[in-house]
Amino acid sequence: MIETHPFPPFVPANAKYLILGSFSGRQHSKDSAVYLDTYDFYYGTPRNQFWPILEQIYRRDLPDTASKKALLADLNIAITDIILQCERRSGTNSDANLTSIVYKLDEIEAILRENPIEKIFFTSRFTESKFRRHFSSLIRQHPRVQLITLPSPSPRYARMGFSEKVEIYRELLPRDGN
Repeated sequence: MIETHPFPPFVPANAKYLILGSFSGRQHSKDSAVYLDTYDFYYGTPRNQFWPILEQIYRRDLPDTASKKALLADLNIAITDIILQCERRSGTNSDANLTSIVYKLDEIEAILRENPIEKIFFTSRFTESKFRRHFSSLIRQHPRVQLITLPSPSPRYARMGFSEKVEIYRELLPRDGN
């Protein structure tokens, strides 16, 4: 079954930074054959560590979408995923299971064209690899934009513990909106 990305990009005015993921995950219920799409923003599955990492770094509670968007706006960070549509080979959220991929070329090109983006942060090596391959013309058009890969916030990325991820994100993400 082809899935279409459920969220539009979030782009605050004059965004200087762009966080790119792969594709929205799905929350598994107790019955693994049933999916509950009950979240309404990026990295919303309960086990994903993205928002808990940011809560640690910026010392802010982020209990809802409004607070998450407020933090991103304060930091001049835009966020979206690189995949518009895809199919999953199995019922997991693993990037390795994504097939029949259609990329968000136009959306990401518009973000780069309309905002003074200085750095792009990828939330996995998979995303960075696919971006370099399928968005190479954008890389050439925006040679001053730094490309930085963060550790995956997925709990399945077990090579690194939560506290290690927090420290790396703290080193690489902006401290404030400047």
